[in-house]
Formats: sequence, C-alpha cells, structure tokens
Amino acid sequence: MENSIWLWVGFNAFVLLMLALDLGVFHRKAHEVKFREAITWSAVWIMLALIFNAGVWYYFGEVKAIEFLTGYIVEKSLSVDNIFVFVLIFTAFQVPAIYQHKVLFWGVLGALVMRIIFIFAGVALITKFHWIIYVFGIFLIYTGIKIAKDKGTKVDVENNFIVKYFRKFIPVTSGYVNSSFLVKLDNKWHATPLLVVLILIEVTDLIFAVDSIPAILAITSDPFIVYTSNVFAILGLRSLYFALAGSLKYFTYLHYGLALILVFVGIKMLISEFYKLNPFLSLGIIGVILAGSIAASFIWPAKEKE
Repeated sequence: MENSIWLWVGFNAFVLLMLALDLGVFHRKAHEVKFREAITWSAVWIMLALIFNAGVWYYFGEVKAIEFLTGYIVEKSLSVDNIFVFVLIFTAFQVPAIYQHKVLFWGVLGALVMRIIFIFAGVALITKFHWIIYVFGIFLIYTGIKIAKDKGTKVDVENNFIVKYFRKFIPVTSGYVNSSFLVKLDNKWHATPLLVVLILIEVTDLIFAVDSIPAILAITSDPFIVYTSNVFAILGLRSLYFALAGSLKYFTYLHYGLALILVFVGIKMLISEFYKLNPFLSLGIIGVILAGSIAASFIWPAKEKE
C-alpha cells in the first residue's frame, strides 16, 4: 500500500480540489462563518473521511481500515486542543470574525506541508532506529501527564518569542487592512496583524504536530494511513473551530480525556515489541475515553467563577 504512487497522486489531487473549491467557490467572499454553516461543513468532512475509510476497508482490508479510523479519531480529538489555542490567539489579537476563515485556510495549508515532513521523518526514524519508538512512547506519556496537570496545552501569545523576533525585522501596521497579510506603505512593505496571527497559528500547529505524529505512529507505521488520517483531521479543523469555539468552556473534562488518550497510545507504543494490541480494542478504548470525558463534562459541569 505504501508503494503505490497513484494512491498518493490521487489523494493529493482530491485534497487540492477540495481546497480550491473551499477558497475559490464557497468562501470566495470574506464573511463570518455562522454555526449552521460550520456544522454543515464539519458533517461534510466527517462523511468524506468515513467514505474514504470504507474504500480503505474494501480495497485493503479491515486492519488498515481500523488503523485509519483509529488514527483519524485520535487526530480529531487532539485537534480540539488546537481550537482552544486558536480562540486564545484570535481573542488576544481581536481578529474580526470575517477574517478568521482566511487565516485558518492558509494556516491549514501550511500545516499540511509540515505534517508531511513530520510523518516521513517519523517513519524514517522508526524504520532506521527502531529504539526511537520507546522515546516516542515516553514522550507521549509525559505529554499526557503534563496536559492533565496543566489543564490543557498552553501557548503564551503575549510573550511569544517568534512574534517578537518577527516584529524586529518587519514593520507591522497598527491595525487590520481588510484581509491583507502584507501592504505597501511609503514604498515599503509592512505586515498586518493578520500575518502575525497566521504565523502564530502555524507555530501552534508545529507544537501540536510534535504530539500528534508520534501518537498516530503508535497506531500504524503505514505512511499513507498516517498521512490521510492526519489530512482529513486537519481539513475538518476550520469548520470544527467555528462550530465549537463558543462552547469549549462547557467541555470541562475533555483535556483529561485527551491526556488519557496520549498516555494510552504511549503505553501501546512501549509494549508494541512484546504485545500487539488488537486494532478493534484500541479503537474501542479510545472511543470510550473520549465519550466518557465529554459525558462527564455535561454530567458534572464546572461552576462558573463570579
């Protein structure tokens, strides 16, 4: 499966087509994405992922299909942490709602490129240096414990060194200039705050990729399955953001579920040499953890601070 060039060409052609339709047809004019539109697009991306999963099952068997579905659920779950940080960034920079979709579109495009690099680097490392799988496993367990302890993944927006470094070399306008990332003032190019936000979004995904790529490599080492499950999760990230951004405060215990998933896949990675966990069982455990953390958030809601 890994060696079929037509699989890669066909899938990437599909991705480029969907991105072109997204930006060139459905979101050609900048507008605020409402809840109904976000839910509709979220459902579309989930349905496309499930249809693709059915194709994997039909052509490559149930093991590959379960690996894809498990990887997709893990990546989709971990992407919720991205959304928490996106809310923080957009709020800190007071990004108008009408421009947020454009930022996330280009952010997702950059994320896809970075994920490809991370995936092939990770697979190459595991293939050449098998012991690295234990390093990944320990790292995932450590990250899971840290997320549970810190109540989520945090990114310091105000003191981000990349933003400070960027502003030293490129002048930034005091306000937004329509939806532009760059503008020419007095014969000199200036960045707008929207470009600064885009850079922060890319840095955020880079940080999260360090967690998510080892997590899915614990499920499968097939580059095509790793890549496609990542891509479907990332492509649905924008619509998921607009659907969940206003209701994240209600998912009180979700970060504990995400932390537990990371710990589970870390342990799975550590014991993989001695015991291969059934793919159906892995999928079931991850599903129960995720559903349990969401249910707990509604059964025992946190009391709002006065």
